[in-house]
Amino acid sequence: MTLHPDLKFPTAHELDTLSPGELAGRMNALSGTLGARLGIEFTAVSRERVVARMPVDGNRQPAGRLHGGANLALAEELASVGSWMNLDPARQVAVGVDLSGTHVRGVTDGWVTGEGTLAYRGRTVLVWSIEIRDERGRVTSMARCTCNVIATGA
Repeated sequence: MTLHPDLKFPTAHELDTLSPGELAGRMNALSGTLGARLGIEFTAVSRERVVARMPVDGNRQPAGRLHGGANLALAEELASVGSWMNLDPARQVAVGVDLSGTHVRGVTDGWVTGEGTLAYRGRTVLVWSIEIRDERGRVTSMARCTCNVIATGA
């Protein structure tokens, strides 16, 4: 399995010593990824919690609101990155296998911020609960994402 060439996953020691903000910096600006195309910017990353923001501009549906698919892409991005923080990237990868969401408030401008919280960690499955909020702190979408752990054969 070929990983993104710019991806620099932290070592176990770095996971224990780097701040969530420093870890987030490693996840930003991976060219050619959907997250980069959507403008997703990570602000905090740890084994149990991942936070990122995404602009509404460029991610709207024809009716002018933030596209529900963009919300779900943000949710899966949070869950995937968080899951990888719980793995040995030399031997394992995590992939989203189930994603469900409910959009409860429309957003027409500014940024939304998603926060993913690890709800369950098993050997082969990780489940994340995600809330997406507008700039006023109001919940706009809620999601749940399940990621499977796959051995890379290394």
